[in-house]
Amino acid sequence: MCGVVGLVGQKPVSFDLYDAISMLQHRGQDAAGMVTCQGDRLTLRKENGLVRDVFNQSHLETLVGNMGVAHVRYPTAGTSSAAEAQPMYVNSPFGICMAHNGNLINANELNEELFRTDRRHINTSSDSEVLLNVFANELQGIAGHRLLPEDVFKAVERVHHRAVGAYAVVSLITGYGLVGFRDPNGIRPLVLGRRKTVVGFDYMLASESVALSVLGFELMEDIAPGEVVYIESNGRLHRRLTKVKTRWSPCIFEHVYLARPDSIMDGISVYKARLKMGEKLADKILRLWPDHDIDVVIPIPDTSCTAALPMAHRLGVKYREGLVKNRYIGRTFIMAGQEERYKSVRRKLNTIELEFKGKNVLLVDDSIVRGTTSRQIVQMARDAGAKKVYLASAAPPVRHPNVYGIDMPAPTEFVAHNQTEAEIQAYIGVDWLIYQDLEDLEACAAGINDKIDGFDCSVFNGEYVTEGVSAHYLQRIEQQRNDQAKQQRVSGRKHNSELHNYH
Repeated sequence: MCGVVGLVGQKPVSFDLYDAISMLQHRGQDAAGMVTCQGDRLTLRKENGLVRDVFNQSHLETLVGNMGVAHVRYPTAGTSSAAEAQPMYVNSPFGICMAHNGNLINANELNEELFRTDRRHINTSSDSEVLLNVFANELQGIAGHRLLPEDVFKAVERVHHRAVGAYAVVSLITGYGLVGFRDPNGIRPLVLGRRKTVVGFDYMLASESVALSVLGFELMEDIAPGEVVYIESNGRLHRRLTKVKTRWSPCIFEHVYLARPDSIMDGISVYKARLKMGEKLADKILRLWPDHDIDVVIPIPDTSCTAALPMAHRLGVKYREGLVKNRYIGRTFIMAGQEERYKSVRRKLNTIELEFKGKNVLLVDDSIVRGTTSRQIVQMARDAGAKKVYLASAAPPVRHPNVYGIDMPAPTEFVAHNQTEAEIQAYIGVDWLIYQDLEDLEACAAGINDKIDGFDCSVFNGEYVTEGVSAHYLQRIEQQRNDQAKQQRVSGRKHNSELHNYH
């Protein structure tokens, strides 16, 4: 899960890019980067940290140019060194920078091809660098001395034939323009917007529409699966659907957890989808337990707040925000190491005791992954005096790894791994646990976009929408994603930093 932005404007773009990736900070808190282009000169800054820490005013004033690409990252199965922060750059042909959201299934095979056949060297373990070099190699084999829109379209079509997995990409070609494209399944989101100027339009590509609206851009539409957008430096817009087989299958977990509620992706309002999740879950509760004794519905902030409100209305009980969130603590979902996540929950959430004391409380969460956070929060509710504690998940049990760019833990670390719902309920320590049904979740996210063929629901049902997700591949990423491996990478990063400071 990362956030990408690309912008072609009539004026310098660095401050707008900064604001845009600030709006996408929820998509990645590990690193941030930006590159801008003025004529044939690129200026780049990227580093580990939050957007506000990586950039200051002097940096943004130095990042000159009317075109640019920016990125916020949290690491998937790779490392989290500053060298792997994006955008990434390759000098041939023309000079290309790329920011990528997603994950390539066949990155290892492509890396080997790039070395043996294309004679290109990959310097990091990032699949984004692999994708950049595949695109650069295909473009180099097509383009002449001057880059034409047709060259860009053909190069991306060849990328689609080689790259397997999820990728939403913005790429800057020095002196020429901005390229945006999305994998043939449209797994990760990418939207296009424009802003009227005195002499024409500024154009922006972004992971979520919130980055557009905050800066006064009109949402035009989503980039379709297999589509290429090329915006020349003079503002001329070109679009083309490549000749590849497509099946529009966006990741449903974007609507469950990843995206901001004020975003619209794939023609679907995230906010409305989450409202429906609450309604569907309430209907299930009424079906299974019509004479329930729930006194109050309390969301576990923030993502579940939207679903919890219609749940309370449907159930005919009070809605209260009895858990107060410290907004200066990062998302525990993307923290490496169980001990760090455990400490963070206590620092992040605090109870308002009067909302719990002597009541039968229904806690609502967007999803349950490891279960350890849920277990802590349930205990906090009991410590605050709750008589009974129930827990509702707006998503079904998470039982399978995500291979398309979300760094979920190894399957053996899922609380639902080889466990029944009764066993999960006992582990978390609730009096009753209820999950959303998958068919209801899909109905909530479907919206009004009849172009969508289905959703990638692989974390729930284990059905992957691309080729290449073999048992061997899943075993390999499990070894990379378990807590022990993550802690080793964090320790290695700290060690390298200490060596750098020493020297």
